[in-house]
Amino acid sequence: MTDRIYNVLFLCTGNTARSVLAEGILRKDGAGRFNAFSAGSQPKGIVNPFALKTLAAHGYPSEGYRSKSWDEFAVAGAPAMDFIFTVCDSAAGEACPYWPGTPATAHWGIEDPAAVEGPDLVKEAAFEQAFQFMRNRISAFIALPVAGLDKLTLKTKLAEIGTMPGGSTGHQEA
Repeated sequence: MTDRIYNVLFLCTGNTARSVLAEGILRKDGAGRFNAFSAGSQPKGIVNPFALKTLAAHGYPSEGYRSKSWDEFAVAGAPAMDFIFTVCDSAAGEACPYWPGTPATAHWGIEDPAAVEGPDLVKEAAFEQAFQFMRNRISAFIALPVAGLDKLTLKTKLAEIGTMPGGSTGHQEA
């Protein structure tokens, strides 16, 4: 018997920072159990260099990311998602495309490090903080016995992860 590999999509508006950090963290920490993807409702077309620098500083792959539209994951032939997490409040409030299947959803809002103004040292600190908050949430997610949980319990656990310290205020569900 082979263990099922779950597909996870992290959504944000621009797909430049938080969703990319989440994709990179889950790609490495959940390897063999999860496939990680990220996208945006209004992708900016570039990945924030501080996101890539932060991933690399922690030993996570920093190559191969691109800012892309969530529409890529809502078409025939796209991987069917098992989980969809919004990581910014504006994406959580938007009308999402139809996702084939019945993915479990939750809102894991984290303050936008790309919105921080100031010298590079201040920006790097903001990305470091966002990385730590996201890694903590992803660690809690990875630790869940996903296959052994009923849908209601799973939905509750995913929402609880979204309320872990470091979150932004806003919607609690995608």
